[in-house]
Order: sequence, then structure tokens, then C-alpha cells
Amino acid sequence: MAEKRTELSDLGEFGLIDRIAEGIERQHSSSVLGIGDDAAVMDRGEEYSLLSTDMLVEGIHFDLSYVPIQHLGYKAVAVNVSDIAAMNGTPEQITVSLALSNRFSLEAIEALYAGIKAASKDFKVDIVGGDTTASTSGLIISISVLGRVAKNEVVYRKGAGQNDILCATGDLGAAYIGLQVLEREKQTYLANPQMQPQLDKYQYIVQRQLKPVARMDIVHELKEAGVVPTSMIDISDGLASEVFHLSKHSQVAFALYEDQLPIDKQTYDTAVEFNLDPITAVLNGGEDYELLFTIKQEDHKKLEKHPDIHFIGHAQALDKGNLLVTKNGNRVPIKAQGWNHLAEK
Repeated sequence: MAEKRTELSDLGEFGLIDRIAEGIERQHSSSVLGIGDDAAVMDRGEEYSLLSTDMLVEGIHFDLSYVPIQHLGYKAVAVNVSDIAAMNGTPEQITVSLALSNRFSLEAIEALYAGIKAASKDFKVDIVGGDTTASTSGLIISISVLGRVAKNEVVYRKGAGQNDILCATGDLGAAYIGLQVLEREKQTYLANPQMQPQLDKYQYIVQRQLKPVARMDIVHELKEAGVVPTSMIDISDGLASEVFHLSKHSQVAFALYEDQLPIDKQTYDTAVEFNLDPITAVLNGGEDYELLFTIKQEDHKKLEKHPDIHFIGHAQALDKGNLLVTKNGNRVPIKAQGWNHLAEK
């Protein structure tokens, strides 16, 4: 009888994580939260320590034919800092581990580190160690970030209650549409190497893909406003996917309003140019690294004039399901497609 084989692509990234997490037992009381949120949480007495790690793999997460290696270094730090922001914490230290093939020169690694150092300065984190090793298949970057948060200010994916307001920062879908532009220009170049990339009119959305910014500014501004979100997550895999995460952990559903979803004009116009639905790009595009969070109704006044926080929906009973209320008033169930890195290549 043939041994059963389950394909990883059948499980998907989050299904695989759930299976790995099964049966893991904590050995230390200081381990407050392990797998299942944007960062692990450890008790350090008067406050919590936060720990998160992310890996970027060439050919899966980035293509060096159009990603400047210095921008890649910056992005690798930003995506980790974003996880600490999603816990309402402050990042302090990072470690950087690299797997390198022999096609990379010293100058290339120095350029990569120039981006890492620039991001470390921008986000006020110290580079305190790491590892390097050889690779037979391109470049792999793994960064771990250590942060901290006051015990009464930590925010998890769980915690949202019915009628809480759902908020998103910045604008959404830009990184995904920027990726479409870069992929098109790559194909144009491969067909005719004499052609120069036409990126001038797409500068904003291309920048959103190549050099995202972790929203630590929002974390500081929430603190200044006296607002602690009831739940929070960063938008790395697409808005719909993150809504489902908050829904699962908080045991509430969400109604999103199409006319409240934040989308930049360049994102909208370029999506139409590519015959893509802009709202689909907002819901299922990835890598915006904005923050998605819920607040209590009474905190609305504290944030209502903030230019970069958008009130996009509200929490409702779980049995109502996660819905998009269209501009015509139709209530459409949300499907979370998002990014599935196990099935991309």
C-alpha cells in the first residue's frame, strides 16, 4: 500500500503553520504566546519582549532582475519591524542571516547591507548579530527582530469585540499593482534588451513594492492619542486574508465598506490599465505592510481627524460572516485569496 503523501500546496502556508504548531508544548512560564500572531511574546517582568522572524528567498519573494539589492536590504528589515508594530511594540535589535551563492560579489553584499543599515537607522534598531552560509540556489535573507511592549499596551490578533471599528492605515493594493508593472517591464526587456524600462509614471506604486515602510509612526501616534487597539495585524498577505485572521482569533466577523477602502489614484488607474479590478487588488494584493486594527467606538473621536487612518468597516457577530458592502449596498462574502508562497513557483 502506497504511503500517503500530502502536498504542501494543498495545505497552503497557514494550514502548514497550523499543522506544525500542533502538539508544541511550552517549557517555560515566561513564554506567554508562541506561534499564531505577528510576534512571539515573552514575560520579562515589568514588560513583554517581542520576537519575530521573516525569511526572503530569491525566486519566491524577490527577483533581482528588477529589485535593486539595496532596496531589498531595506525591505527585509521593514517587513520584520512591521510585525513588531502589529503588536503595538517598539523594535530594538535585529539579527541578519544570509545564504549566498558564489555569483554574489563583496560589492553586492555591501550594497545589500547599505539598505539594511539605512532601514536600521530609520526604524531605530541595532544590528547585533546573525550568520552567513553558502547557498546553491541564490540569495536567502532571514532577519529576526527583538522588541518590547508594556504589558497593558500589547495588542494581539484576538481581542476585537462586536461593533468595534475596523481601521486601515495608508492605502492598499499599491505594492501588488507595482509588482505587475515590474513584471511587465521585465518581460518587455527580455523580448527586446534595447528597450529601457518605462517606470516614471508608476513611481509611487513601484516604490511601494520595492521599498515598503513599516508603520511605526502610527504606533507612536496611537500612543499619543491614548488609543490601544483591541486587535491588530499587519497587511502582508492582502486585506481579505488579514481580516480572516482577525476574525478567526477574535471570534467576530467583519463588514467592510467598498467606498471606504483606501486606494491611491495611481494604483486605481494602473489596475484598470492592466485590466485588473482595483478592489480585488486592495482585497487580495500583498506586501503593503500597512496596519489593520480595531478600536472601540468611544475611541473614534480621538482618531477621526487623522489623515492616514481610514475607518473601513466594523465587527459583527461571527455567524454573519465576513462581508464586503458594495457601493450599491450589496453584501458580498469576502474570499481570502492572498499570497500563498508555497504555491507561487
